[in-house]
Parts: sequence; C-alpha cells; structure tokens
Amino acid sequence: MLGSDVLLCFIFYSTLLILKMYIIAIFTGQVRLRKRAFANPEDADRHGGVQFCRTDPYVERCRRAHVNDMENILPFLFLGAVYSMTGPSYAVARLHFLVFFLGRVLHSIAYLLALKAPTRSFAYVIAQVPCVSMAIQILMEVASFA
Repeated sequence: MLGSDVLLCFIFYSTLLILKMYIIAIFTGQVRLRKRAFANPEDADRHGGVQFCRTDPYVERCRRAHVNDMENILPFLFLGAVYSMTGPSYAVARLHFLVFFLGRVLHSIAYLLALKAPTRSFAYVIAQVPCVSMAIQILMEVASFA
C-alpha cells in the first residue's frame, strides 16, 4: 500500500533519522536538567531558581547538534522523497539512504563526544554526498519540464 521498495526503504531510513533527532532532543533536555542550565526563567524557577537561567557549554553543544540535524535531515527528507519517485534502482537508492543515515549518526556522535577534528567534518561531507547525488539526479529527471 505504501508503494515501491525504494519508497519503503526511504521511509525506513527517514523514520530512523527522525527517531535519532528525537533522541538528541531528549538528550539535550536531560543534559539541561543535569547541568541545571535552563533557557527560560520559568523552567529555571521550577528547578531551583532563576539563577539557573543560564547557558552551559555542553548544553549548547547538544543544542547545536540538534540544530545541525534539522538543517541537514529536513532537506534529505524532501530530496529522498522526490528521488524515490524518479524510479531509481533499489540498490543505488538504498546506498544513498544508508550512507546519509550513517554519516548523520557519526556526525552526532562526533558532536556530542567532541571527537577530534576532522571526524565531524568528515561525517558531514560523507552525508552530503548522497544528497548532492540525489539532487543532481532529480534535476536531470525534471530538466526537460522546466
């Protein structure tokens, strides 16, 4: 009922990526609680007082990891969905989705654990390769209609 094998594969990896984003968001909230570093006075007041309405370097690192996910996963969701409609080979499409997923997981791990450079940059680039590839293939597919 959902469609082709490529679309089902895309849905699988997209769902994993969204779950990963939720995990990072929950992790960020837990770090805020542990570090007692809240973004809003009402939250700080509930957990000990307005003096805990402050920033913390590790909370900010977690938050940046989450923002980076949104900046990269949301475009992937569009590109992957449209790419799935272009009739790509299942093996090639699966490779695109898997490489992006693994790149984003490695990127999050590198960000949260502050791994040595260029680990995070490498993961970022690796995850961008399938996105660029999908974008080019989409453009080639629709160029005659523009």
